[in-house]
Amino acid sequence: MGWLFSAWTVLVAAVFFGVVIWAWSRKRKPEFDEAARIPLEDDDDVTDVNGEKGNG
Repeated sequence: MGWLFSAWTVLVAAVFFGVVIWAWSRKRKPEFDEAARIPLEDDDDVTDVNGEKGNG
């Protein structure tokens, strides 16, 4: 049973480091930069909770 916990720990660590490498990869930078600007963009096509279009 101890080997199962060890294998699980190694698997989770490998997945974690894989995600970190993926997130910090230079290929992803343009996509993440675009996503970072989303809160700063104008919301011209905003639909409120009542389904009405408006600016807020």
